[in-house]
Amino acid sequence: MKTTVVIATRNRAGELARTLRELAALRPPPPVIVVDNASTDDSAEVARAAGARLLALPRNLGASARNLGVAAARTPYVAFSDDDSWWAPDALAKAEQLFDRHPRLGLIAGKTLVGPENRPDPVVELMARSPLGRDPGAPGPSVLGFLACSALVRVQSYSDCGGFDPLLHFGAEEKLLSYDLAARGWQLCYVEEIVAHHHPSPSRMPAERRRRLEERNNLLISWLRRNPRNCLAATVSTSPRALAGAARRLPGVWRRRRRLPREVEARVRLLEGDR
Repeated sequence: MKTTVVIATRNRAGELARTLRELAALRPPPPVIVVDNASTDDSAEVARAAGARLLALPRNLGASARNLGVAAARTPYVAFSDDDSWWAPDALAKAEQLFDRHPRLGLIAGKTLVGPENRPDPVVELMARSPLGRDPGAPGPSVLGFLACSALVRVQSYSDCGGFDPLLHFGAEEKLLSYDLAARGWQLCYVEEIVAHHHPSPSRMPAERRRRLEERNNLLISWLRRNPRNCLAATVSTSPRALAGAARRLPGVWRRRRRLPREVEARVRLLEGDR
């Protein structure tokens, strides 16, 4: 196998057990690294019992916990799963072939099928109809976003841009990683034939709290990477509560700020409808 599956989890032992069973049923079964974000249930024991490599963290690092899993992988490619998602039987082998054939392909966004009825996630249609078109020779439409539960990365590209930024902790972290990969010249493509299954956990962050975190982080992403005009517009349109949350992270923003290259900024504006 050329692909390691990395799972970041917190307090979802039951869902994690099912995901690990589904991954173990793949042929051949891939190596799996579970990064446990300081769970207080028996998630660590579930990972050990399933034979996964466990990285038990003393505190919750949020989405950036995946960085530790990628760093520990001994394969050139990594497939992310959430603790409530897993890969179709042929997905990893197909992705490996594409990575092998396309040396500048940094990330593959797979097709996410939701629940036992296998409903396509709404994001799937957006990626399939990406206005960014398809680069010559690329294996699918170009994207500047993805779902982390159904994405695969080349370890070299991921390490090249630093992975998921801990400043965001959780929410919209895929957007910033997409920008950073594109800024360093890596291709990001949606590939319909590479499928992941997502059975959303009933133990989920309340929708309103998730919305606030994503609003805060979208503002942080603007401050981190966008031009001054966009930064001002994003700041003015952000709610006071999300703005206050972002302001508390300003020292980290100044240290990390890197404007997107002109060609990537143009692609972002196209996605936003600003032609």
